[in-house]
Amino acid sequence: MKDIKTKSEKDLSKTLIEKRESLRNFRFGVSGSKIRNMKEGRGLKREIAQILTEISRRNKELAIK
Repeated sequence: MKDIKTKSEKDLSKTLIEKRESLRNFRFGVSGSKIRNMKEGRGLKREIAQILTEISRRNKELAIK
């Protein structure tokens, strides 16, 4: 996820939607006892937070200018 800073706003939004959908599917898999790797959920939440942080940082930069 080091390429977050180089992605465009549109790409970040698309990636965010995909990660949220993956997290949703992960949660349903956990409830149905299909998921074995519990660290996957933590990683997805971390990536979502990184994307949201980058979007917020960019919005603040635009507001200052």
